[in-house]
Amino acid sequence: MARVVLAMSGGVDSSVAAHLLKEQGHEVIGLFMRTGSFAGGQERQTKTCCSVTDALDARAVADRLDIPFYALDFESEFGRIQDRFADEYLAGRTPNPCVLCNIWLKFGRLFDYGRQVGADHVATGHYARIVAGPDGRPRLARAVDRHKDQSYVLFGLRRERLAQVLLPVGSYPKAVIRRMAQELALPVHDKPDSQEICFVPDDDYRAVVRRRRPDAGDTSGPILDSDGRILGFHDGYESYTVGQRRGLGVAVGEARYVLRIDPATRGVTIGPRAALERPGLIASGMNWQIDEPTAPLPCLAQIRARHQAVPASVEAQPGGEAIVRFEQPQPAVAPGQVVTLYDGDLVLGGGWIERPLEPATGG
Repeated sequence: MARVVLAMSGGVDSSVAAHLLKEQGHEVIGLFMRTGSFAGGQERQTKTCCSVTDALDARAVADRLDIPFYALDFESEFGRIQDRFADEYLAGRTPNPCVLCNIWLKFGRLFDYGRQVGADHVATGHYARIVAGPDGRPRLARAVDRHKDQSYVLFGLRRERLAQVLLPVGSYPKAVIRRMAQELALPVHDKPDSQEICFVPDDDYRAVVRRRRPDAGDTSGPILDSDGRILGFHDGYESYTVGQRRGLGVAVGEARYVLRIDPATRGVTIGPRAALERPGLIASGMNWQIDEPTAPLPCLAQIRARHQAVPASVEAQPGGEAIVRFEQPQPAVAPGQVVTLYDGDLVLGGGWIERPLEPATGG
């Protein structure tokens, strides 16, 4: 019997994961990550994964399944994620805090706790799979349910730890997981999926930035077209992200999108959708789940959670960087977001988008 520590969020997926692990004969220890980021209001609580209600739900499931349950204090570590979130917006980038939460907490501190209690594995309710690669070594792969696949946000899993990771729900469609929860009479069987960043009430990113960085100063500035003409003014560039269409604050008669954000001038440049397209990108902080390639490698590249991975090639560069070139230009390559690379369903690796390649020169 293997001992497994399972991150329990109080949602249906991690709850059914606990059942599946027990069914496989594992000794399961349920852990709730107390982050200090508590949502207010019932509607808000149904959209996040860190509220007091979530903790109570997770404990109720653990009691129902008769597994030990502990709440761990990760508030100080979670503060780092919020600080990084604010700093990225002030740098004109678009952060992905859920990726950092996976790297630093769910597959970082959770491993530390697992070692303390003698656990053989760490598990979560993510929709992804660990499968045998062509060489027989464990590889991260897409979930059976492609509509729920979360492998994109797990690129940061260290290759040497994959053998210790269990992702039990990734082999099932979401509808089956829901049905299992209902058949088991789990109290969360009809609980909605979390939809928002847990520390961003009502999607008000700017309020979070101002709270974490009250000395940021004046971030207002001009809204410009591609030729540098002033079309209007905004009251804070941290309210914008590359590819954004709604809420631009100007009307020009046809759809316009955010093309660039320049913190130095506090300018936000907008333009038509065609101007968003880029032939590729530079990524940093690459985490390879294969041997680092020594020549251009064909792959599929995904640049957003809801972006369909597209044919591309990747070239590893010194200093943990990589150049990704798309076969066809892609819109809204946003600095600060993640690019995850695939070979079919298998994750090759991924990194943080530093900047898009420019159309004219490809560099």
